[in-house]
Amino acid sequence: MTDSGRAIADYWDAAAAAFDEGPDHGLRAAVTRAAWGWRLRGWLPGEPVEVLDVGCGTGSLAELVAADGHRVTGVDLAPRMVARARAKLAAAGLAGRFLVGDAGAPPVREGGFDVVLSRHLVWTLPEPERALRAWVRLLRPGGRLVLVEGRWREAGEQAAPYAAGAERLPWGGGVGADELAAAVRPLVAELRVEPLSGDAELWGGPVADERYALVAQL
Repeated sequence: MTDSGRAIADYWDAAAAAFDEGPDHGLRAAVTRAAWGWRLRGWLPGEPVEVLDVGCGTGSLAELVAADGHRVTGVDLAPRMVARARAKLAAAGLAGRFLVGDAGAPPVREGGFDVVLSRHLVWTLPEPERALRAWVRLLRPGGRLVLVEGRWREAGEQAAPYAAGAERLPWGGGVGADELAAAVRPLVAELRVEPLSGDAELWGGPVADERYALVAQL
């Protein structure tokens, strides 16, 4: 791991204790939790499938996915995030497999999943387009890529790097829907983008920046 990669991993490890305090992180409010559950049911197949949650954090989305009957595997670079994800699903009486590893190159077998799910991750990756190609290889034929992303803060506003080396990230501060769609389109058969900025229930209140879901099918 590079020095900047280690700094980024350390940042998220240190953030684990307070991470769920964010309304869209911990999903502790019933209305926020319900909003994410409803969206996930629209993005994922109706029947139980194998879902890989890359950059799973503390497992909030993984918990919703498992509660709907899907078989979920989570991967995160930060060991403390993974520990909290394991504890969260165990407390809910749900099954889930969680691994410490690079979300950009998950330590799982290729072709083993029906869905690769990612939320607010690609902007943290040193090689996001390489990660997209790796995620597609993890999918079975006809599999689905679900990316919840955005450009944090108002368009054009400069964000301070969150960790040493983060200023060199290609998509640091977020990536717009058009740019991400251009990167994904050659890898898939079809895709759609759903704007999410206007759904205040997802975020615990109104937001002014660009937020969206990109759902692609192989």
